[in-house]
This record gives sequence, structure tokens and C-alpha cells, in this order.
Amino acid sequence: MKRLLLLLAVLATAAPAWGQTPPTAAPTAAPAPPLSYGPPIGLETAQALVDRAVEAARARGFRLAIAVVEPSGELVAFGRMDDVQYGSINVAQAKARSAARFRASSASAEERLAAGRIALLAIDGIVPVAGGVPIVVDSRVVGAIGVSGASSAQDDEVARAAIAAVIGG
Repeated sequence: MKRLLLLLAVLATAAPAWGQTPPTAAPTAAPAPPLSYGPPIGLETAQALVDRAVEAARARGFRLAIAVVEPSGELVAFGRMDDVQYGSINVAQAKARSAARFRASSASAEERLAAGRIALLAIDGIVPVAGGVPIVVDSRVVGAIGVSGASSAQDDEVARAAIAAVIGG
């Protein structure tokens, strides 16, 4: 009798949907096609982005590391404010590289990870921490900026402020 009760309990918890029609998923809109890559960002524009990010950081009382990369993820310009933690140097560059190579903000990877997409952790080069933002000119990714040293939300805010000041948008 105990075995029968145990079997019934297992069946009741393991397969409650037997005989039921599975719910159909609501149709979703097709994802937008990925942005194309454009010509790499030049040194003058990259340095202007670093300068604007430093100004935005000072105005907010942050100490940050700022990296600007071309679409391949290779460094074009970098700035490290006094007394920023040394770990932020590599983190800023990794955020920028991730945003450039995957043509998406590192904040979007963070959101997908928070939603349960843990498979992202298996992809080499993805940094699921806000603060890496693609630089888009004429609907084409010409590089990315990565910021590190404050909270990830504050890093992202400074990156976007620098892009808005230099590129527009």
C-alpha cells in the first residue's frame, strides 16, 4: 500500500499536465536585424568620448576607467581617473569589447542573464554587466565605450552621457 501511495504521489507531482493540451505561446515579433558594422571610430572622436565621460564622472563624483574600442573590440582610446580601482581598467575594456563585438549593450546581456539565460555565461567575451555601450553612427556600429568604477547602472549612465555629448542621439 505504501508503494502505491508513493507511486501516486510521484505521478501527481511529476506529470500534472497529463491529458491536458499544452498552452500555446503568444506570437512574438521578429527580432530586429542586428546593426551592421561601420568604419572604425577614429582617435579624435574616441578621445572626445573619453574626455566627455571623465567630465560626466567628475560632475557625479565618480572615479572611473573609460575605454573606447573599434568594432573588432581593439582599444582606440583609454582614460583612467586618479584613484580608480585597478580592477576597473580591465573591466572597462572588457565591457567595451563585449558591446562592440556583439553589437549590443552589456546591460542587455545583464538583463538576459537576470531573466534566466545562463547560457550567456558560456559565451567567451560576453560581459553581462552594464556599462558597455555600442557607438552607433548612421545605424552602424563604429565602436563601443566601456566604463567601470561606480555601480554598473552609474557606469552605463556615464557611457551613454558621453555618447550623447559627442555623437548625439
